[in-house]
Amino acid sequence: MPHPPEDADRRRTVPPVIVYPNDSLPRPDPARLARLREDLKMVGNVTVPPREGRCIEVPKGHVFRISCPEGSQVGDLNLWNVADLSERFFSGKTRALHGTHVSTGDRLWSTLPHLRPMATIIHDTLDWYGIDEFGGGVHDVIGTRCDPYTHALLSGGERYEHCCHSNLTRALADHLDLSFEDVEPHIHDVLNVFMCTGFMRDSGKYFMKASPARQGDFIEFLAEMDLLIALSACPGGDCGATHSSDEAICHPLKIEVLRPDSTLS
Repeated sequence: MPHPPEDADRRRTVPPVIVYPNDSLPRPDPARLARLREDLKMVGNVTVPPREGRCIEVPKGHVFRISCPEGSQVGDLNLWNVADLSERFFSGKTRALHGTHVSTGDRLWSTLPHLRPMATIIHDTLDWYGIDEFGGGVHDVIGTRCDPYTHALLSGGERYEHCCHSNLTRALADHLDLSFEDVEPHIHDVLNVFMCTGFMRDSGKYFMKASPARQGDFIEFLAEMDLLIALSACPGGDCGATHSSDEAICHPLKIEVLRPDSTLS
């Protein structure tokens, strides 16, 4: 059995260093974000049925709002530059820049070599949640998305085709009028909207717990470029117990596209 090095205790107690301090990262102007919300006119919307996905386009400078119209429900979100699907949401870099969970004032960043804001969170009714006693928070960029491949791996071969990966793929295929196989490579790691997650302190294992979102809760984003977004209403419902199954109570999600008063933007 290997022995720890002589300085093991010292190494374990060395304090961590934050790689990307907040004061080194370009931040949006909070006053401008507040002004943008003063006069919003809805110009489009789509309802995402339970265990399904939908796409919608959001012009640059517009706001999109994701809400729980009927009850607690987690959603898996993908974003692309509408003119170039190879520029898409980079959850790993967003996590490195902002942390494991995002909220008002944080940005969703695009893939390399672009690395630019795709959307900025301008309002979040779950801002109050913070980080709980278990290390859990809301709107995570640490999970991936439920998918039929992992489900088959863990279940001995059984596939589940209403997981978020498949829902997002079908939604994108329908929107672009392409095949499932053609668009599947464009599906990527997600922002888990309304999901409550963290890492177990004793093992480092990823966990999920019931979302604190309730009927009427919402999160709003400012589109920093012309976007195509896809959202899946996760088959886990509030993701408090089950995942990738038909067992959980699920609700629809709603996406609204809103145009700010041009004089305020």
